[in-house]
Amino acid sequence: MMTAKVDKSQRTPKKSSGLKKVFLRTLLGSALKGLVKPKPRTPVDVVRQTRFLLMYLDANADRGGIKHTEKIEEINRHIWELKVILYGNSESEPAAEACAQLTQEFFRENTFRLLITCLPKLDLEARKDATLVVANLQRQQIYSRLIASDYLEANLDIMDHLISGYEDPGIALHYGGMLRECIRHQSVARYVLKSENMKKFFDYIQLPNFDVAADATATFKELLTRHKSTVAEYLSANYDWVCFFFRLVIYL
Repeated sequence: MMTAKVDKSQRTPKKSSGLKKVFLRTLLGSALKGLVKPKPRTPVDVVRQTRFLLMYLDANADRGGIKHTEKIEEINRHIWELKVILYGNSESEPAAEACAQLTQEFFRENTFRLLITCLPKLDLEARKDATLVVANLQRQQIYSRLIASDYLEANLDIMDHLISGYEDPGIALHYGGMLRECIRHQSVARYVLKSENMKKFFDYIQLPNFDVAADATATFKELLTRHKSTVAEYLSANYDWVCFFFRLVIYL
């Protein structure tokens, strides 16, 4: 039984036609992607992605390599974006609704704590932006309530972390700035005044680093002047120690 010979030359057009279809399909897909703009991220999206990146950084602080560097750069961009939402930029003013969404999401999970914890692992510009973000969040009201105050009341140990930052010159000024913003809330200031941390300020204001010592002095002054009723209560309970402290300061 004879089999029909297949002319190989007849297969070439089919193959060429198939490649042409693949090429046209790819070209059309690229064109459509160019026409369809990606959906802009909401403030909630930015906070969530920042939180995931900070969680990565917290778990991989000592990790190196290109991927880690890219993650750090991505965190920097997200923190900068948070700052722009809260403060606006040269092109637009901050939108109240966007600020409210960002604030609610920021305090819904542990983003605030993560930002404080990871601050030493960020670069200088990101630390500056993070300090501004923390400062702004203390003033954001949601339904006439400062939810930052509610969050900090439930997480007062964060103040211990911020105060201990004076022991590291690299982050002292950033933590000091954050601390002064947090003690705008009376309950937070009361906690700091009643804690053992107050006695640490005597050491901090004598640090050899002038900038750090000056910042610690500014924080100490803020603690003793902002909330009069709380300060009066503190001075009454610690009169002897405070007098001793001021005598030493004057003597020195």
